Amino acid sequence: MGNHVIVTIARHFGSGGKTIGEMLARETGVPCYGREIIRMASEESGISEALFNQADEKLKRTPLSARFGSGRAEYTGELITPDSDQFVSDKNLFNYQAKIIRDLAAKESCVIIGRAADFVLKGNPNVVSVFVHASKEYCIKQAIERNAYTGKDVEKFIAKTDKYRSDFYRYYTGQDWHDARNYDLCLNSERLGFDGCVQEIRSYIKIRFGKDFGHAE
Repeated sequence: MGNHVIVTIARHFGSGGKTIGEMLARETGVPCYGREIIRMASEESGISEALFNQADEKLKRTPLSARFGSGRAEYTGELITPDSDQFVSDKNLFNYQAKIIRDLAAKESCVIIGRAADFVLKGNPNVVSVFVHASKEYCIKQAIERNAYTGKDVEKFIAKTDKYRSDFYRYYTGQDWHDARNYDLCLNSERLGFDGCVQEIRSYIKIRFGKDFGHAE
């Protein structure tokens, strides 16, 4: 596995989880990957990036119960070959993203935002999985400040986005996105602040692995 460390971050919309991941990466000199994983999966598979985005949009529009009616696309790690009519299925699109995540984890210390990376890398002893959360009021305030939403619109948008993230996670992993047992650290960004969350992650890594994260390894 090597001596590097991979930090995965799941987060409530508006909690600042993405920003915290980017800050952690910048402070420690490691790369940070989020939606870039979709582009990399497209390049790896030869499947249009638009199809990856369409699969995400489809899950956003369709109730989870309706999708479960035809069976979950629970991740197993096996890629479907191009000669199959399931090559561009939701399951295989996720499988290619998972392959990129596993390849990145095998290569270098990094931060990975979202994409159920904690589940994909489950069992990897070098992974630190983090869930960043905050109160609804705090998330609304942060989202309005950063995105210029109106109060009513942003509350609906946050609820819809968090439902999508929860559905995405359950659809591909069969597990509850909010279950604290899925993560090494659950951090309240409202209580700790963004800098505090970054320092908590770094402190955890120092205690668990006996070394600093990133460029100081």
